[in-house]
Amino acid sequence: MSLKYFACKSFISGRLKTFKNTIFRGLRSETAANCSVSLKGRSCLTWKDFTAEEIKRLLWVSADLKHRFKHEKQHLPLLQGKSIAMIFEKRSTRTRMSTETGFALLGGHPCFLTAQDIHLGVNESCADTARVLSGLCDIILARVSSHSTLEELDKESSIPVVNGLSDLYHPIQILADLLTLQEHYGSLAGLTVSWIGDGNNVLHSFMMAAPKLGVNLKVATPKHSTQLMLTREPTEAALHSDVLVTDTWVSMGQEEEKRKRLRDFHGYQITMQTGSAARPDWTFLHCLPRKKEEVDDEVFYSSRSLVFPEAENRKWTIMGLMVSLLTDYKPQMPTLKF
Repeated sequence: MSLKYFACKSFISGRLKTFKNTIFRGLRSETAANCSVSLKGRSCLTWKDFTAEEIKRLLWVSADLKHRFKHEKQHLPLLQGKSIAMIFEKRSTRTRMSTETGFALLGGHPCFLTAQDIHLGVNESCADTARVLSGLCDIILARVSSHSTLEELDKESSIPVVNGLSDLYHPIQILADLLTLQEHYGSLAGLTVSWIGDGNNVLHSFMMAAPKLGVNLKVATPKHSTQLMLTREPTEAALHSDVLVTDTWVSMGQEEEKRKRLRDFHGYQITMQTGSAARPDWTFLHCLPRKKEEVDDEVFYSSRSLVFPEAENRKWTIMGLMVSLLTDYKPQMPTLKF
């Protein structure tokens, strides 16, 4: 079955111009990372409004901090005296741990707020919460059910707001994925990533970031009203690919759909047989937590699997993002080859 393209007007049409203007920018040159890019004071809700140069800068800062903290054992209190409000309407392991430990390692103070703590939009309006937190901390990270909540927080805040996950996007996950692939392959431009699974928030963020960095993206998903370009054949998506990626088939809030979703996704499990259509050195990513129906043990625990370096890089990339949004930090290591 040949690759077919389906465009959802609410997602694709407004972004085609952005993709066209950014897809070829800075792909063969390191000058993008060298240029004077400042993200201080910015929010990060999606990758829509970030250029290729800005995403590369974030990856460069993240790699630099990882090297200085992990390998050189340096003490860098870059966020000394600063605090972050962490709003979590949905539970999390990697997002919470990476943000709390990363912000603390940088000398800052993380404050964890659950839905029960602040009753966002119930006991106090989202707008009022944003104004209050703007006077009490330096940055907000929010993991929410509805993306509109993030947009309202950002509109009413005088400090940066970071999307820790919403129903539409998961930008900080993609930053970790890209750093993991850059470390493994030495460069991003020209890689082909195949997404096999659900058309969800992680995929939407991949779609926004990949073209800006010269990464080819192929998608196999069942017939759903998803906002993406797709094929229904996993093997077709995997053909000649460098990276195979999947995510949970049943996200939080979709538990009632589990039985139907498992039927719809029959045949989409990533196995070594799936990988046989990919390039010889193919690798595997999953943002976790993983279920066996999504990928079997042979792939998940193999040397091809980058899932645990990927999980660790959630910490270094969130640190890179926070430092970039709150300071004028300049990396010391040479620019990365993108």
